[in-house]
Amino acid sequence: MDSSTDPTNRTSCTDQEPYREQVTRYYAALARSRDPACDPIAAQFMPQALERHCTPEETEDPLHDQAHQPTERLIHRYLDRVLLLVTDRCATYCRHCFRRHFTARGTGELSPAQLQATLAYLARHPEVREVLLSGGDPLTLEDSAIEELIAKLYAVNSDYVVRVCTRIPVVMPNRITEPLAHILGGYSGLWLVTQVNHPRELTAEFRAATALLQRCGVPVLNQSVLLRGVNDELETLIELFRGLARARIKPYYLFQTDLAAGTSHFRVPIERGLALMRELRRCISGLSLPVYALDLPGAASKLNLETAVQAVEAGYYVLRDPDGRLYRYPREC
Repeated sequence: MDSSTDPTNRTSCTDQEPYREQVTRYYAALARSRDPACDPIAAQFMPQALERHCTPEETEDPLHDQAHQPTERLIHRYLDRVLLLVTDRCATYCRHCFRRHFTARGTGELSPAQLQATLAYLARHPEVREVLLSGGDPLTLEDSAIEELIAKLYAVNSDYVVRVCTRIPVVMPNRITEPLAHILGGYSGLWLVTQVNHPRELTAEFRAATALLQRCGVPVLNQSVLLRGVNDELETLIELFRGLARARIKPYYLFQTDLAAGTSHFRVPIERGLALMRELRRCISGLSLPVYALDLPGAASKLNLETAVQAVEAGYYVLRDPDGRLYRYPREC
């Protein structure tokens, strides 16, 4: 196995800076206890002492974003799509965040110079067909800034697919207003991708916000993260995915957590995730079933873990990407 494709060869974190704490009043009110050990909502926003522990496999930049930035704020890892970090700000800072090396670090919104460099790069790279807007959370920007950014992207290529990646409908659904929904719905190639991790997040307010987006022509997908103590039980996932489908939101991915510094207490063993997927296939339809996926630096694409696992060694899974390259991912970390 080529060591350059082995994520365990990364520099480990031994003394990371504490990650900022912030939560909206709406999302905090969904927690029935402020003890993260007892409540799946609190676990996502309340800091824990375990965040100060970093395993040898973890790093502050687990996907090697910084090695794939042709311009500031633009990440180009996969051939046909790029990710743009439009702001470092979120309404709520998730404790399982894998991009904490960037988020909440005071770098602010995308500057005019950074945007111009991004647009120039995109104009030189017609192979790019999709642009993901992320951060931070792009919907923390003002409506006018969101509209200007999207318009400038479509001025480069009117055939772009644009994905707005946001937790705003989950943590601050009243931010989804009629004017914002009409802005987003004005672009036929635009999708909204949110992150619902627990069925208690499927509130009436969440459903009203996403229904407004859908009425304005914005299709909505969901990417959940498999989190220990939050959603790693079969009945929880069944309720979550069926609830999303009832809200006309396609469960898109169920992500294995990345090897981000200070997140090992959230990590579910892949064997457990695969067992859950086998049970889910027996219980729910394909419409409600997401892809169980893992992002790895250097891989040709996200890995479907139901097909990528090639072998289980002492302490490691051996994974194969679509190009046939092999990777090692720790079993216990």
